[in-house]
Amino acid sequence: SRAPMARPRDISIFITHSHIAPSRWLSTAEVRRGNPAADPAPFLLLSSEKSMAPMNPDSPRFPSNALCIPAAIAALSLLFLFSVKALIFPKKNTFSKLPSVPVVPGWPVVGNLLQLKEKKPYKTFTRWAEEYGPIYSIRTGATTMVVLNTADVAKEAMVTRYSSMSTRKLSKALKILTSDKCMVATSDYNDFHNMVKRYVLTNVLGANAQKRHRSQRDTMRENVASRLHAHVNNSPQEAINFREIFESELFGIALKQAIGKDIEDSINVEELGTTLSRDDIFKVLVNDMMEGAIEVDWRDFFPYLRWVPYKTIENNMKRLSRRRIAVMNVLIEEQKKRIASGEELNCYTDYLLSEAKTLTPEQIAMLIWETIIETADTTVVTTEWAMYELAKDQKQQDHLFEEIQNVCGTNKVTEEHLSQMPYLGAVFHETLRKYSPVPIVPPRYVHEDTQLGGYYVPAGTEIAINIYGCNMDKNRWESPEEWKPERFLEPKHGPMDLYKTMAFGAGKRVCAGSLQAMLIACTSIGRLVQEFEWKLRHGEEENVATVGLTTRKLYPMHAILKPRN
Repeated sequence: SRAPMARPRDISIFITHSHIAPSRWLSTAEVRRGNPAADPAPFLLLSSEKSMAPMNPDSPRFPSNALCIPAAIAALSLLFLFSVKALIFPKKNTFSKLPSVPVVPGWPVVGNLLQLKEKKPYKTFTRWAEEYGPIYSIRTGATTMVVLNTADVAKEAMVTRYSSMSTRKLSKALKILTSDKCMVATSDYNDFHNMVKRYVLTNVLGANAQKRHRSQRDTMRENVASRLHAHVNNSPQEAINFREIFESELFGIALKQAIGKDIEDSINVEELGTTLSRDDIFKVLVNDMMEGAIEVDWRDFFPYLRWVPYKTIENNMKRLSRRRIAVMNVLIEEQKKRIASGEELNCYTDYLLSEAKTLTPEQIAMLIWETIIETADTTVVTTEWAMYELAKDQKQQDHLFEEIQNVCGTNKVTEEHLSQMPYLGAVFHETLRKYSPVPIVPPRYVHEDTQLGGYYVPAGTEIAINIYGCNMDKNRWESPEEWKPERFLEPKHGPMDLYKTMAFGAGKRVCAGSLQAMLIACTSIGRLVQEFEWKLRHGEEENVATVGLTTRKLYPMHAILKPRN
């Protein structure tokens, strides 16, 4: 906002004092030179003590008082004049000349909250974009939020204007569950973020780390195929819960990367006073966290009412967080014992314990847990939706199978084949487009005035990037509501461009796990179609409901499998 203009009377008084005050002050002061032995560079000392011993005015290195006093008066006068200029002519904000962001009409006090009662705000945002344009402003209680609904303006926010909005604005629930942003994905862009992102890329998610973890991914795919074959052999006509098998195997690879070993049986968690099975641990570390993350505390929308007691949700989040940390502490302690015994596992825990000397035990536990939940959840969402669409459309499934046969022959699909199978890549990207695992990027906070899409965005605004809306933009995508992998076979879409759908973000906050997600999802989809013919069980096509703010299927997909010859 502009600074208030000074009144004429205030200005005249200020100008008068700016000229009179220095001369009056200097009349009772004496200009002295500093000690040349201590610092050969000349400088001035001002003292109001007349009793100090005068310096030798004949010194060749010290000018006479006749020259010093006028020079000092002139310098101080300039200083006062610059202050007056800043008062009369405050620095203009170049962005404020731009038009304001279009506003979606709302109600007093609550703003647009009543219009967001449905638990799919990304769909509401997309509908509003058709009426108010790709960028508009809403009020969520006491907060102004600018919503971005096209890829161009989203990239502008993520890349071009990033320095003006590099901080995260988290809900109360997320602040507790992330231990106050102690994660790569939720931390503000600062030294801590750069450090921990370097850690996770070096040991878990970067290209070199992915090469080291190759055998774990190969083992996971073999385990999934073996379990599916076993089910078909025992119950050939019974529909299978694909998520249950795939999620379990992904959890295993996440544990191996994070703590060096899968959990075969159960663990005793003394802090909780109970023994937890592998399924219980998955619930504590993954499912409970995902459910807690979408909880809404109404006080988030009215910060000035934070003093109002509402302990139910806060206590629940703290309970979930304590359970998670208790389990993580046990898993980390077990790995420490293996390290002490000389067992070499080369996992993320080993790396952090040896390299992250400046981090607290809680921070280390949070960073290890982050790799578990990211590997065990988001890749499941993409792979399950891809198999749902392929099982629903036999023609597209046959197209993919034909490509696999032409490239692989009788050999199993491997990661080396991916660059030769454009249709498989198109299936992956089209699934990300229609079912982005994170339909709305966690809000960012604008800490300095900026612009987006040609509009003025003042400091204090929140920015919500509607990835779902970007991928449903009819100006960019033909028939966006349809699942059509063929659209990604067009030359304008590079085969290895992971960011064409914005599902992985862009710029400095691009998703660190994008490479691993692509490798696991693409090779898994390829192997599943190569070995089985997929068909949805009766009534499964209508099973499209999702969980809360996410695109995770509310009910797992069930399909009938037939082994291919």
